[in-house]
Amino acid sequence: MSGGSSSGGRKRARIEIIPLIDVIFFLLATFVLFTLSLTKSNGLQVRDPDSQTGEPRDPSGSHTVTILPEGALAWDKDPVSTTEFLQRLTDYHLSEPGGRILINGDETAHFFMVIYVMDEARKAGFSKVFIETYTKQKTREQE
Repeated sequence: MSGGSSSGGRKRARIEIIPLIDVIFFLLATFVLFTLSLTKSNGLQVRDPDSQTGEPRDPSGSHTVTILPEGALAWDKDPVSTTEFLQRLTDYHLSEPGGRILINGDETAHFFMVIYVMDEARKAGFSKVFIETYTKQKTREQE
């Protein structure tokens, strides 16, 4: 008897399905992790309006509300609906009444959204509401 078969014939190969499923799930998990690593995590891409008198901001003790070009809002780089924005604004004021709100908007964003965010921040009780801009570097002619 050759091949270890007790029936005297050739031994047939069997395909085990459980290890095959494990390999497929491993490949799927690897693919998902790889595609997540391709995503840029440097925040929302907005082009702040230019300003010659702007000052660098100190982000400590503040939250940033971003106004995207299409008019949508984001709370600290996390897109939110207007209802969720109002809830986060209220929660933030309850946890830190002296906190600051920084408004960061794309230069093509609608101005009425800036006014909306400022009004809602003031209604929530914030007195420190700032608009973020891109500060131009001084040239030799301006000095």
